[in-house]
Amino acid sequence: MNKKGFIFDLDGVIVDTAKYHFLAWKKLANSVGVDFTETQNEQLKGVSRKKSLEKILKWGNKSLSEDEFSKLMSLKNEDYLSYVNNMDESEILPDVPKILNFLIEEKQPIALGSASKNARTILEKVNLLSKFNTIVDGNGVAKGKPNPEVFLTAAKNLGIKADKCIVFEDAKAGIEAANAANMVSIGIGEKDVLQNADYVFKDFTEISEEFITELIKN
Repeated sequence: MNKKGFIFDLDGVIVDTAKYHFLAWKKLANSVGVDFTETQNEQLKGVSRKKSLEKILKWGNKSLSEDEFSKLMSLKNEDYLSYVNNMDESEILPDVPKILNFLIEEKQPIALGSASKNARTILEKVNLLSKFNTIVDGNGVAKGKPNPEVFLTAAKNLGIKADKCIVFEDAKAGIEAANAANMVSIGIGEKDVLQNADYVFKDFTEISEEFITELIKN
């Protein structure tokens, strides 16, 4: 039987935590006198917390001492976690459980590959933790996307070769990482943003079991 490794990003693929990141970053940016827009938030998708704060400060022409910088990073995370702690199953994006359950029925290994350091907490909150064979998150990798480390580690943990893995991603950096890892990249979102992906779907409601079966076979 064919075994492929199916690797899912978290934010914007399984749950929509992007809105919480936006609220938390906006509050932080405004607190240091920097404007923050939805467009700018798009540029922080899939980017580490440290890099995100560096970008915000650059946009606002601000500089901070190392202490202040660290303090702000912690504050942002606390703020974000206060939203996360109220999450439940209603936050799962449409048809994600259907696809996960189908993969489990087909005995396909499933991994999470996310930059989020809060991935486990979020999966617990939305009751999906048990669906994953391995979780590779921001606590376990040194290099963020577009570096492929997170996906290569996930493949290794699943015991599946990189070129037999399929990645679901909503961020440009994530698609680049999947492509760099020589994996099949499936974009979840807008075609014009994710034009480097092998396939793009608006969300999982557009992904059929037939399509997944083809991926497993080929």
